[in-house]
Amino acid sequence: METILVVEDEEPVRELVSMYLKKEGFRVETAEDGEKALTMARSFAPDLILLDLMLPRLDGWSVCKEIRKTMSVPIIMLTARGEEFDRVMGLELGADDYITKPFSPREMLARVKAVLRRAKQAGEQNTVLSYPGLLIDHSASRVEVNGREIQFTPKEFELLWFLASHPRRVYSREQLLENVWGYAYPGDYRTIDTHIKRLRQKLKNPGAKNYIVTVWGKGYRFEVTNE
Repeated sequence: METILVVEDEEPVRELVSMYLKKEGFRVETAEDGEKALTMARSFAPDLILLDLMLPRLDGWSVCKEIRKTMSVPIIMLTARGEEFDRVMGLELGADDYITKPFSPREMLARVKAVLRRAKQAGEQNTVLSYPGLLIDHSASRVEVNGREIQFTPKEFELLWFLASHPRRVYSREQLLENVWGYAYPGDYRTIDTHIKRLRQKLKNPGAKNYIVTVWGKGYRFEVTNE
């Protein structure tokens, strides 16, 4: 039975979400503030976290940031706000999806199942990609550049893995969001540019190759170059 940690300070919402998840066969644990959420996540390692942004003691952004330092558990953010900044901030910190309140139980369950399905498929892969100066081990979430291990956030790793799994193929920002984040993002695509910039910075080491190429007007592709 998969365990979901529901972090929500509003009791009616917390109970409603928990009820629908339990009806679908999930085990549910709940937390009403950010500090308790961190303690619980570290104690029993849930399969997924539904995380409200506006929390007492520690807000959802801070909780997500702390969790991402040590855990790759899927996170879906719940927010009453619809502003682009909130969505982008959540994705930048490593959230896998977001749901804007008010939401229907059917939408919530569909997104939970979709994120869990992607996480399971990723976990079943046991493939290593090897390129000149670059080694990507999916099963260990490990990247080595010229023999030196480089740390990536879970979403940075997913983006790098996806591009490296399809070398020389050009992907638009929209396609990358759909394939890596799992949905079509209804705003601009600056989050992709930010993640690409971070990947390039981390992959750039003395003597290393260049791996991510910008195709102007189209998007990005993975290709080993000396430029």
